[in-house]
Amino acid sequence: MKTISISNDIVPIAEFKTNISKWFKTLQTSGHPLIITQNSKPAGVLLSAADYDELVYRKAFLDSVERGIADVDSGRTLTTEGLRKSLQARRSAGNP
Repeated sequence: MKTISISNDIVPIAEFKTNISKWFKTLQTSGHPLIITQNSKPAGVLLSAADYDELVYRKAFLDSVERGIADVDSGRTLTTEGLRKSLQARRSAGNP
């Protein structure tokens, strides 16, 4: 995702509503997110579908990394041998 261009990527909601098709085309061609303002304050951000998917993927990845770090910090880890024993015990008990 490209960074926001202050002079090109901020639009009042009234202008956005009037020229919505134009703004969607601009979004696709520029690759920049669009900041939509209401009463001169940021009210929303319009992203391309690809940029949204990338943000969701990155957020999920970072959340997973944070959970892993928290597990390490709290001692919820296994050695390779400990993992093998745990998996063998689950298989022996009939749990996949």
